[in-house]
Amino acid sequence: MTTFSSQTVLITGAGQGIGFAIARSLVQQGANVILNDFDESLAQKAAETIHQEITMAGAGRCEAYPGDASDVAFIETMVDYAVSRFGMVDIAIANAGITIFGDIFTTTPEAFQKIVDLNLRGSFFLAQVAAKQMRSQGTGGSVLFMSSVVGHVAHPGLPVYSMTKAGLEMLAKQLVIDFSPLGITVNAIAPGATLTERTLDDPTYIPIWSRITPMGRPATVDDITNAALFLVAPASRHITGQSLVVDGGWTSVGVPPV
Repeated sequence: MTTFSSQTVLITGAGQGIGFAIARSLVQQGANVILNDFDESLAQKAAETIHQEITMAGAGRCEAYPGDASDVAFIETMVDYAVSRFGMVDIAIANAGITIFGDIFTTTPEAFQKIVDLNLRGSFFLAQVAAKQMRSQGTGGSVLFMSSVVGHVAHPGLPVYSMTKAGLEMLAKQLVIDFSPLGITVNAIAPGATLTERTLDDPTYIPIWSRITPMGRPATVDDITNAALFLVAPASRHITGQSLVVDGGWTSVGVPPV
């Protein structure tokens, strides 16, 4: 499959987990991917792994670009680098995010700011800078935000994280006003419980989420990837301002993980 042949994609927070899986699939389908992660060694390893795994004809390239995805100056240099390497930017996926647990009484100003800076500020300005480049190209494009089911259903210990994820979904709706005349789509995905390197460290994760998820299991990274690629694909050019929940039905019942 070469659905994304010659497309240039920026994806933040893609050293592992969902972001890595999306990057790998995009390269498989012909895209040239700038893979960002704050951890330089993780970003480099991820890009190398993708190249080692993908040998099929028509596959794209993947280049690591480590740095702080909440830093606007860094975002600008990343977009400039993508253009210098591949000529343009077609898709921007704001996947970088951070979760810090703590209720309203224990959340510190420092923790609050850290979550908001990466989850909201980083996503907003990646969209802004990438869309400016898309506007100058005149060929449209796609922006995708990574929300969460906790932007829809309250979850213990995540007041700030949940706020940022709900905010991203409203941002996707708001940006329709600015982006649609430019042929740029903007959407969000809200993953539910998903099996990643981080969640698999918890031996109770699969049993608990299998029990409370109507489909009987947590999502795999491929479940989320399939939805992401659908929303940024050329075939979905009339879908914009939407949030797609990928959670095996969990938000329909909202059973807490206790």
